[in-house]
Amino acid sequence: MGWGGFEPPEGGPAALRGSRRSDANRRPAIAICVDSRHFPGDLVSLPHDSVIQMSPEPLTPTDAVDQYLASRQADAAQSTIQNHRYRLKQFLRWADQTGLDDMTEMSGRKAEQYKNWRLTSGEVNTVTLEQQLRTFRVFIRWCESNDAVESGVAEKILVPKVAESEKVRDDYIDYDTAETIIDYLMQFQYATLSHVVFHLLWHTGMRRGTLRALDKEDWYPGDSYLRVRHRDETPLKLGDNGERNISISDERLTTVLSDYVAHTRHDVMDDHGREPLITTPYGRPAKTTLQSHVYRVTRPCYYANECPHDRDPDKCEATEHPWYSKCPSSVSPHPVRRGAITAHLNRDVPMEIASERMNVSVDTLELHYDARSLEEKRQNRKQYLDNL
Repeated sequence: MGWGGFEPPEGGPAALRGSRRSDANRRPAIAICVDSRHFPGDLVSLPHDSVIQMSPEPLTPTDAVDQYLASRQADAAQSTIQNHRYRLKQFLRWADQTGLDDMTEMSGRKAEQYKNWRLTSGEVNTVTLEQQLRTFRVFIRWCESNDAVESGVAEKILVPKVAESEKVRDDYIDYDTAETIIDYLMQFQYATLSHVVFHLLWHTGMRRGTLRALDKEDWYPGDSYLRVRHRDETPLKLGDNGERNISISDERLTTVLSDYVAHTRHDVMDDHGREPLITTPYGRPAKTTLQSHVYRVTRPCYYANECPHDRDPDKCEATEHPWYSKCPSSVSPHPVRRGAITAHLNRDVPMEIASERMNVSVDTLELHYDARSLEEKRQNRKQYLDNL
């Protein structure tokens, strides 16, 4: 009686503590209050190194993802949070399809089922899968620390190893193509938004987020440079470490920028009372708007009036907005950045200088952005070895 339906061990609560040890061998104990109906007027002592497991508390996958992303606001760049949001959308799709509505049900086996689902979906390559699973594992660790998932599940998530060679992206725009596009824009789309966006991205190798963050006052035509600054409303990917001044050494672009500001730029402010350098009639453009302009001008039918894919222009969907990206030859801003870095290196700009100008570490530049062939690298080195 008084023991919740089971008989106490002989000797009562004291028996649960075991026999007393000598003072020299006794380990510290922690005391846990137990329902007085079970152990009236007594305490149960456990060894100091005992582990008390807390039961996970119910939390839906959607709420878990929302709370995780909110928690990352303090320690991660917005671009990182956006990437995690996209990657975890795949987990939410799987959870919805499989009926997982409580994170307390997540286990090592279910994590493996999610990984296999992504593998068999045919939607991802090995590099993308690795990125998604690494983000998923970080998310599950957060769930564990917040009592939403049983401890130890994250360690059971096996992330496939991807060779460094596979991580290197092959897509980039070469120098001749970029110059052909610029020649066309100079002649037929001079100082338009599309012209300024592409020409700036190619000449500076900056990220589209950096281009979007520029204000009108950041252009110094007299000294021909752009001031890049990290601001709360327009954060840079690397925060304060992304701040720099970028020289504009292409005289064509210097003139284009000044003419754009004087004649083409919309005289508008953004939602924070700032004057963007690059504008639409409504203010500061979204990143997707900048991306759409790059897709538009990198289509061969646009700048060369030809189609290497033998498509009928009257039937090709890539000839109209917002389907420019449907053209197999069109590229996003990232390949333009990669091509710009490669062009700098091919023109014998030291890797350390390119690293500072493009705001990327030398190691990352070598692995992800240097698209030079082995022969091009040899030719670049040769000039330094002629006098040996």
